[in-house]
Amino acid sequence: MFIRMGMRRLCAATVLLLAVVGLGGLSAEEKLAPTPPMGWNSWDSYGLTVNEAQFRANMVVMAAQLKEFGWQYVVVDEGWYLENPETASVPEALRYTINFRGQYEPAANRFPTSEFGDGFRPLSDAVHKNGLKFGIHIIRGIPKKTVLANTRIGSMHVRASVAADTTDVCPWNPDNFGVRANAAGQAWYDALMKQYASWGVDYIKVDCIASHPYKPAEIAMIHKAVGKSGRAMVLSLSPGPTALENAAEVGKNAQLWRISDDVWDYWEKPEGKTFPQSVKGQFPVIASWAKYAHPGNWPDADMLPIGMLVPTPGEGKPRASRLTEDEQRTMITLWAMARSPLFIGGNLTQMDDTMKSLLTNPGVIEVDQHSTAGHLLGQDGNVVAWAAVSKDRDKNYLALFNVGDTAVHVDKTFAEYGFIDRAEYKVRDLWMRKELGTLNAVSEELPPHGAVLLSLQSVGLGGAMVVASGVASP
Repeated sequence: MFIRMGMRRLCAATVLLLAVVGLGGLSAEEKLAPTPPMGWNSWDSYGLTVNEAQFRANMVVMAAQLKEFGWQYVVVDEGWYLENPETASVPEALRYTINFRGQYEPAANRFPTSEFGDGFRPLSDAVHKNGLKFGIHIIRGIPKKTVLANTRIGSMHVRASVAADTTDVCPWNPDNFGVRANAAGQAWYDALMKQYASWGVDYIKVDCIASHPYKPAEIAMIHKAVGKSGRAMVLSLSPGPTALENAAEVGKNAQLWRISDDVWDYWEKPEGKTFPQSVKGQFPVIASWAKYAHPGNWPDADMLPIGMLVPTPGEGKPRASRLTEDEQRTMITLWAMARSPLFIGGNLTQMDDTMKSLLTNPGVIEVDQHSTAGHLLGQDGNVVAWAAVSKDRDKNYLALFNVGDTAVHVDKTFAEYGFIDRAEYKVRDLWMRKELGTLNAVSEELPPHGAVLLSLQSVGLGGAMVVASGVASP
């Protein structure tokens, strides 16, 4: 049977939620990332190889077709400083673009507007002119070539060798050494974040830092450096799984952090493999992190590998997403109920009507951006249930997921999911964009790996009976 939370437990959960939201003494408006960031990232479609023309083409589509629905960020992922990323399987053959300060610069053969020494500034200017925000991916640390050249760091009379920890190398990326938690290390990150601020960067995804290995000292140094940079830049930590016991520490220093391994377009993990994470595998992970989502802090369930993953995806061969339309809808629904950041992985220049409909549903986006108290209600057989409350506290949201391989019929009263006994609700199917009438029960046929997302507005009680948060308004 479903786990039904009593009013006392619900009230306690609400008090906990409000206490978490209040951390830091800042209002939502004053925080970076007051709502979960929404955008597009180049990794799932282009891997290491994205170039300026490809990036701009995706930017144009986002500005023209998705921006009005809340999609804002466009992010250049890993390896933008490599002249020949196609040789990544032979690390010793890689050619890096590094300036006289020992900092990476965009490879001019891939990003030609960087040729005259302005870095990503011309590209970020174009992003901003389109009403969007610009992001980049970096690997923590200091370039090996900078350390070998023993380059002077910023305005300090210290050299790169003092900042670098040459025993510390990212397990899956050969570019950098780690940074020591000393004055030289802080000076390195201070100079780096000022460089990105001068480029007009709005979002920095730092990799090889949130898990395997977890690097709290470097996270704290980067956070401090961002604060000194003179520009508000959202900080995202990767990869996962970030450990739950580190929630307070990462929340103090960053706005986003990955909660799992990379998620790719698998409903279940390939047989015999532990990587990557699957959509089905995310259900318990996301549930364990849901209570930590609040303005300025967003547990990140990873990108949405939907649509066309072409021409050079970061995993596997060029392809249409392996996820069915039902599985893609389930993925977005789960991410929305937990208020995860939403970053599209598919190639926007090949977006079809199906993909666009998944990304432009106002009701679903409203759940992700503005709901509260999203949490797992429980699981009955293969049916998983989540609940949340609307921003104005005038309605509840109920999501039902079929994680099984066969269709299942759900026929239950709303009271069985913990809502007010015998209450009736004006029910809307958010994915179908359809009013279902005044009901006291749900009757749905859920396809394999499918989901339904309902909004429930109470009738006869002023339309504001909010149950999932533990607060009832007369």
